[in-house]
Amino acid sequence: MDIGSILRSKGNQVVSVGPDDDAGTIARILAQHRIGAALVRDAAGDVLGIVSERDIVRCLASHGGDAVGLPAARMMTRLLHTVTPRTTLPEALALMTDRRVRHLPVIAEDGSLAGLVSIGDLVKARIDEALYEAEELRHYVESAG
Repeated sequence: MDIGSILRSKGNQVVSVGPDDDAGTIARILAQHRIGAALVRDAAGDVLGIVSERDIVRCLASHGGDAVGLPAARMMTRLLHTVTPRTTLPEALALMTDRRVRHLPVIAEDGSLAGLVSIGDLVKARIDEALYEAEELRHYVESAG
């Protein structure tokens, strides 16, 4: 299974915020969409970084209550680890584990943003894959015996 199949199943909608959106606004957006991170994009749609719940918590720890008014540009993670639609599920899981990230932007061959996958998306896909394989084995054993 590859990332492209996961996107075909879950969709490729990506929630984004602007670099000037403050932490309070971003927290509301994350809560509204029930997600853990949003890409930070400029007016042209270019990806500048990602802001996650972890980034907001770190900002609160460093700046206290003032963090609520800080813009995404001040708290986002700028170094993005990305995958392509052709990246395999095990490769993406290994990248997340090695880099200690929970979200991976998916970049198409033409360089455009194709979507965003989370650790939850990948774990769900892996479980579905394992259940399918177990069911196929069960059918094989039943038909052979």
